[in-house]
Amino acid sequence: MRLVMTEPVEKMERPYARRWWALLVLCLSLLIIVMANTALTVAAPDMTRDLGLSSADLQWVIDGYTVPYAALMLLLGAIGDKYSRRGALVLGLVVFGGGAVFGYLAGSAATVIAARAVMGVGAALIMPATLSLLAATFPRAERAKAITLWTATAGLAIAAGPVVAGALLRDHGWSSTFLINVPIAAVAIVAAFVLVPPSKAGHHDRIDYVGGLLSVLWTGSLVYMIIEGPHFGWDGKAITAAITAGAGLVAFALWELRHPRPILDVRRFTRRRFAGSNLAVALFFLAVFGAFYYLTQHLQFVLGYDALQTGVRMLPLAGAVFVGSALTGWLTPRVGMKWTVSAGMVGGTTALALLTGVDAGSTYGDFLAPLIILGLAIGLALSPCTDAIMGAFPESDLGVGGAVNDTSLELGGSLGIAILGSLLATSYGDHLTDATAGSKLPASALDTAQDSVGAGYAVAQGIGDKAHQLAAQAAQASDPQQAAQLKQQAAELATGARQMADAVGSSFSDAVAHTSLIGAVILGAGTILVAFLLPRREAPAPEPAAEAELVGTGTS
Repeated sequence: MRLVMTEPVEKMERPYARRWWALLVLCLSLLIIVMANTALTVAAPDMTRDLGLSSADLQWVIDGYTVPYAALMLLLGAIGDKYSRRGALVLGLVVFGGGAVFGYLAGSAATVIAARAVMGVGAALIMPATLSLLAATFPRAERAKAITLWTATAGLAIAAGPVVAGALLRDHGWSSTFLINVPIAAVAIVAAFVLVPPSKAGHHDRIDYVGGLLSVLWTGSLVYMIIEGPHFGWDGKAITAAITAGAGLVAFALWELRHPRPILDVRRFTRRRFAGSNLAVALFFLAVFGAFYYLTQHLQFVLGYDALQTGVRMLPLAGAVFVGSALTGWLTPRVGMKWTVSAGMVGGTTALALLTGVDAGSTYGDFLAPLIILGLAIGLALSPCTDAIMGAFPESDLGVGGAVNDTSLELGGSLGIAILGSLLATSYGDHLTDATAGSKLPASALDTAQDSVGAGYAVAQGIGDKAHQLAAQAAQASDPQQAAQLKQQAAELATGARQMADAVGSSFSDAVAHTSLIGAVILGAGTILVAFLLPRREAPAPEPAAEAELVGTGTS
């Protein structure tokens, strides 16, 4: 047995014997990409305190990863197709691991953001490479099953990130969460050479770099606008990004329509199955990332769980993803992807609708059913969509196909955090204003408390600390009258602290319910549109000759 796998998969006369081991390597690579974001959600409070991050700093620590990740995938996927898909995977793992080490050593907001951006570049290499290698390595009859396991890994990573990060945070600082990715990346690099056969497109056409750069321009500008506008206001930067994204998208579409070998043939989006699958992926991750964003905050701040406890309580979602993935593998061949995907989206809508019942008295038990239903929905819907997207591309463009799927995923996730996160913040601030009306809370303190649920509890804690200080002074006062006054003030402040904490908790719970309602409406409307777009019967896969005629002789 060879130590390094050197035979290209395209030259094998029969299916690669160790393809399921190769899939394990690809799933490990996917795992660290998703964990890089979900682990950060529980490390953010410690990072904020240690580095003195503003809300803007924290937002860009999170999204500094997203912009290069989403913007570069299409171009890097095409480059991987032409030169080496396995090479793109390994290079991405090296860049990603290097960025993680950089993040571990970072000591300021700027360096953490830079480290996250480097990791985003690595992710943009890894993500399309995993899907293209999967599709190239597995015969068409087994591809759907392999994609199902790939999707289930993403569900596992959503919960695994907070669990592992929470365990580390009990004894180590926030920087240790960056190191989660390093040993996994190192193992994946070695295993990629041993288990994953090399693969690249069969043609040697020039890459459409103009189209690739236009895709970077419009996608990056769109993601920047999605982040900047809702969180920091529609100022000149957000408006400029919006205009650039719109103009870049038009220029990209026009260029691709005229180019003989486009990096992405945009005519594919006129196919109902392809368009519906991409829309379903985007909408699902809008709901999942948005819900995950506020559910982890509710578990940590309102219900008082620490980072590890929060991660453990997200595990039912991961388990349900595996069950849903098993169900879709059985259902889709029998009823077709239209009904499986629609059922999954109905399940996701139901999960969000159940969260509208959250209130100040809700416990973890009230979140358990929505988490399980949401996990089942992810497993049901996403695997058939990914399989349909990858099946729309010829073997020469599998990296581009993976990039299209992953760009839909990332745009949906960015929109989910931006739209639902912005609605959450607005609703929380409005409810807190109503809940504290008539109180003697200073305007500056109320403004601080409205910034986030964490800031609200910090204000309540500050009032409580002041009450303890006055009580201590009262105990040491020699003048009985002064001692009585101090005790009275301490009691009033202690009552105010409890009232403030109750107001913050109830306001955030009401905001979660309100935001979930909006999310359910968005996903429900999207479910109807996707069900309309997806054809009732499966279209046969185009013959290679027909596909070549459609897109020239293959895209770059």
